[in-house]
Amino acid sequence: MAHDDTRPLTLRDVSEASGVSEMTVSRVLRNRGDVSKTTRERVLSAAKSLGYVPNKIAGALASQRVNLVAVIIPSLRNMVFPEVMSGISSILEETELQPVVGVTDYLPEKEERVLYEMLSWRPSGVIIAGLEHTDASRAMLKASGIPVVEIMDVDGTPIDAMVGISHRRAGRVMAQAILKAGYERIGFLGTKMPLDHRARKRFEGFTEALAKAGVEVADQEFYSGGSALAKGREMTTTMLERDPELDFLYYSNDMIAAGGLLSLLDKGVPIPDQIGLAGFNGVELLEGLPKQLATMDACRTEIGEKAAEIIAQRVNSPEIETPQVIELTPKISYGETLRR
Repeated sequence: MAHDDTRPLTLRDVSEASGVSEMTVSRVLRNRGDVSKTTRERVLSAAKSLGYVPNKIAGALASQRVNLVAVIIPSLRNMVFPEVMSGISSILEETELQPVVGVTDYLPEKEERVLYEMLSWRPSGVIIAGLEHTDASRAMLKASGIPVVEIMDVDGTPIDAMVGISHRRAGRVMAQAILKAGYERIGFLGTKMPLDHRARKRFEGFTEALAKAGVEVADQEFYSGGSALAKGREMTTTMLERDPELDFLYYSNDMIAAGGLLSLLDKGVPIPDQIGLAGFNGVELLEGLPKQLATMDACRTEIGEKAAEIIAQRVNSPEIETPQVIELTPKISYGETLRR
């Protein structure tokens, strides 16, 4: 029997998919009782492919959902996500819903574990960063029977709803502004990107727009981990030693860009005449820099607000249609490091 996507999965679905009684399925999932290895594997494999998550709320609460919204983000160190959280909180505090946060460190397997744990408490909705997930995570989200909003990105297809910006477009728009300002030898400095899909998409949009104008990225430098400001200084020095002719540096985020800016100001390099710089995110913290950095606002607070509004509306007034895709448009702020 096919499972109806609008209702949450039950033990019976796993029992039917694995050909094992509900009691045995329950034993396997609670890790109790004497069950053969083959049966256990059959049940676990059926549960995983269905995306079934056992219900930890026993007794009277078993049929209820709790007033929690699972918010799953890659990092709390990154200035970006606390702002998203404040957007979510500002909307949810007007409701009975309460956000609970899980952090994945940009690791798909960790996201899967966090999601499994959080869904087992039967939240009322999920807000999750990004559109890229493992097959098991996607199955759990699809089978959860609750509203799911993927945030930060709209370059892809949502499981349910998505709220964010197009990072490819953000990269293209920045490349066009840099070319229009007359810069020609451009270096790119970024975080290790296989795991940060949004930084990767910005880089793709950026290189695509340069290529259209017949310009290649002249040099690139990547890092993972460590203090972003210090890394920004270090990478900028390394890159300019390799290629002193560079006239523009585009950074995948504001924090490493700020490190680069401080390093160049120390050396007395004229900015933006000899060399221009731009970051991404529009981090408020950097308004105290000696020069305003060119950057692009990623609409973080607004993304959090809109995502929470969708969840709140779907929970409290399920009869009202909510949008499936909300795309926000980030704007360039030229600061004092990009010629106009």
